Amino acid sequence: MVNNKDPAPDNTRYIISNNNSTLTVKNTSESDSGRYACIMQTNEIPYIQWQNIVIKQRPTIIVGDPNRVFSCEDNTVQLRCSVDAGYSIEWVLNEAVQPSEVGSDMIILNYNRPTGICKEETFTCRLKGLTQLQNYSYSWSRVTVKTSTEVYECKNEELGLGNSNDEKTGICENGFKGTITYRCESQKWTPVQDNCVLEVIDNFKSKVESLIVAEIPEFMANLSSVTAQNSINITQSSATVQAIVDILFKIANLSQTTVINKPVMENFLKTVDIIVSGNVSDTWNKLNKGNTTENTSIRLLDAIEKISDRLKDEFVINETSIQLNRTAITTSFSITSTLPNSTTEIFIPQVPNVTITIIIFSTLDNVLPTRDTNNDSRNSDVRINGDVVVVKVNETLNNISFAFDITDQSLGNPQCVFWNFSLDAWDSTGCKLSGNETGKITCECNHTTSFSILMSPFSIPGKLLAFITYIGVAISMASLILCLIIEIIVWKSMTRNDTSYMRHVSIVNIAVSLLIANICFIIGAAVAEQEQPTSVGRCSPAVFFMHFFYLALFFWMLISALLLFYRTVMVLSQMSRAKMMSIAFIVGYGAPLIIAVITVASTAGPQKYITKQLACWLNWNESRALLAFVIPALTIVAINLVVLIVVLYKMLRRGVSATTQPDEKHALVVIARCVAILTPIFGLTWGFGIGTMVSRELGIHVVFALLNSLQGLFILVFGTLLDSKVRESLAGKLSLQKLSSSHTKSTSAGSSSTSGLNLFQRMRRRNVYNVSEGNLSSAVTDSSNSSHAIINN
Repeated sequence: MVNNKDPAPDNTRYIISNNNSTLTVKNTSESDSGRYACIMQTNEIPYIQWQNIVIKQRPTIIVGDPNRVFSCEDNTVQLRCSVDAGYSIEWVLNEAVQPSEVGSDMIILNYNRPTGICKEETFTCRLKGLTQLQNYSYSWSRVTVKTSTEVYECKNEELGLGNSNDEKTGICENGFKGTITYRCESQKWTPVQDNCVLEVIDNFKSKVESLIVAEIPEFMANLSSVTAQNSINITQSSATVQAIVDILFKIANLSQTTVINKPVMENFLKTVDIIVSGNVSDTWNKLNKGNTTENTSIRLLDAIEKISDRLKDEFVINETSIQLNRTAITTSFSITSTLPNSTTEIFIPQVPNVTITIIIFSTLDNVLPTRDTNNDSRNSDVRINGDVVVVKVNETLNNISFAFDITDQSLGNPQCVFWNFSLDAWDSTGCKLSGNETGKITCECNHTTSFSILMSPFSIPGKLLAFITYIGVAISMASLILCLIIEIIVWKSMTRNDTSYMRHVSIVNIAVSLLIANICFIIGAAVAEQEQPTSVGRCSPAVFFMHFFYLALFFWMLISALLLFYRTVMVLSQMSRAKMMSIAFIVGYGAPLIIAVITVASTAGPQKYITKQLACWLNWNESRALLAFVIPALTIVAINLVVLIVVLYKMLRRGVSATTQPDEKHALVVIARCVAILTPIFGLTWGFGIGTMVSRELGIHVVFALLNSLQGLFILVFGTLLDSKVRESLAGKLSLQKLSSSHTKSTSAGSSSTSGLNLFQRMRRRNVYNVSEGNLSSAVTDSSNSSHAIINN
């Protein structure tokens, strides 16, 4: 018998052995204290043996830092000790009880040391009147007081002495439980971490550990009442708010085996309403600061969602910042917030026969973290800029529309998001922006959970950047195609020596790489515009080839620089054209392929290879995959600049080798000029690219868009058109075509020769060919074969 009741029927709390000799109490708590009786039957005579059993929570004794240093000149040492309610404690030194000031759950010892005595002493705070528990370590706690004659920066009669950046642990004031961490700063002990929990809330936290389902209604009523009575102290203490969230989280988990009615949910939301009120944003900032996986605010949101799944009946609850509607519906459904300064609307066009629970929070924007799948909480620019809405239903809903009021009108770039507990971040999957009117954002989602909108104070004009990018890419692609056409036309006449040959091979491969990369860019942009977040399956191939060919562009720039170094510095070394080509193609395409494949392999598993928002490109915020492009590219830029400095130094000081042919000298000069101009441009371009990762300044984005999209034009101008030999050869080819056409159409040799003479005279005046007028005249009047000989000279 337990308190005159048979425990057998209550198998949720008691277990009786098969021979009825052993009673086991599950989840023992102080409420299980009372008279326990064992009844034995002998010859029809009952024999009863009973005992009063007192069950108390195991005590926690807190004394603060166990080691402290005091000056030998200080005669008074203050020591404080606290314990859970219901216990008495005492300070002991050398087995002698020390007189102390006694509070409700704390005693303070002001120990006066004898003058001139400078020695180490150990004080013990122990349970009073419970000598049978002294062998257990939880019944006592010790503080060792050391003395010193040295000079320290910080001094306190309780914490003792310390130097700069030393930390000590002290205990909380009366009415709070826990510890405070102090740091020695500016010659005083400064609190840096407060873990003090309001004592009455700490008692609830202890009780919830052994709470059973049947006790939830009474427990929640008491918690709600105590929270309301101590709202000011609670909202100013981050540790107390965290303790309440832990309590609510455990209540939500415990409720998964039962149903929750309106009174329990009302008390639950009353408690939540106090700890998320508008004046506790600083407290929540402390709780969320520097934490990603165990945010107290996320535990709170999780608790709200879990307990909402267990509601029964239809009812409405209205608190200061929370509105709950639980309604059975058979057709379309809509609801508008009645909270102050909120007109958030929820509309569901097609609804099966279900009961839906909708909870609107007008202050959770000050509570929840702002990290999403494309940025973390370090990006302080992003804000939750509206109400948070929880939608719970036991059926699948394919279309839910939300119209959120914008809290801060100065913010832009709205994102419709829901909290993804798996990713531990705001996620836009299944949600899209369908309206952006003044003061209101409309979102459409195809699932149920907790929704809101993210916005940022920076609003980079997307249309402006898109216009610059697409126009620039079009110009770039046209320039690259023109560059390749010119190279085809002049190829034979411009590749007579190995140096010139390798230079034009490099230019062609640079142009081809950038052209294909630009095509992949257009494909990726089309994919990103069609769906947000971007599809991993559709976006990844475009990103892979962009990554590969952009790297190939830089590695072929490296080949150009190395060729310049080889032909100007290593003049005595000779390498065949076939060997140079092999090395060039292995480095130019092999190295980018290895880097691109490793990047995919290292990030494909967790699906962090590409960005999930705005564009198809390498991921930055989650996996830093973008470094697989930035680091090689900028490294090559640095190498090229070093090579350029070395080559220019040699050319200016000693000149090019006398054995070098004139055409080869010309090729080396063109390579040097190309490397000197294109390397800084490409390096500057991707330097601004890094800037766009860390800044949303419009100027940086515009400059990057311009430089990046016009790289093809730079290659055409500085790699091809500024080469005088290319211009001469191109002009000769075009002149040949005109001359051949003129010769075919002429009816007399005289007219043909006169026409040809005028043409070549014009060309000579432009200094295209270094031939005399006499030779030119005789050559033209001889035959068409002579004309060909002059043109190809």
